[in-house]
Amino acid sequence: MTQIKDCMTPNCEWVSPETNLTQAAQTMAQQNLGFLPVGENDRLIGMITDRDIVTRAVANNQNPAETQVRDAMSQQTFYCYDDQTAEEICQNMGELQIRRMPVMNRDKRLVGVVSFGDLAQYAETQNVGQAEQQITWQLREKAQAA
Repeated sequence: MTQIKDCMTPNCEWVSPETNLTQAAQTMAQQNLGFLPVGENDRLIGMITDRDIVTRAVANNQNPAETQVRDAMSQQTFYCYDDQTAEEICQNMGELQIRRMPVMNRDKRLVGVVSFGDLAQYAETQNVGQAEQQITWQLREKAQAA
């Protein structure tokens, strides 16, 4: 079985919580990323996504050049371990309705990130498709209920 360390993107960039949102957004744009892990004292403390920047800062008229990542980041962070199987993580991502996840080693150090795109290359296509369908279906249900 394929482990996440075999299909993740290694050596991912992360930002400190004191980084301003403009800098974080520029890093995302330069590296074609939709999110960045947020770390402090060599530990993962949250995630900042392009959506977080828009909905928690820009939409509230906060100046991205003056607003810190810590003010817009998601503190609840789901992650996986590099020795877990791709199939297991694919299923977890579907259940959690997330499309990307930081990868930690067993010492809880950030070693990479994994996305559905990464998993699609290595996991059984059926599992990735099922997880993607589950996320899409659940998001549609939430939107229709709102």
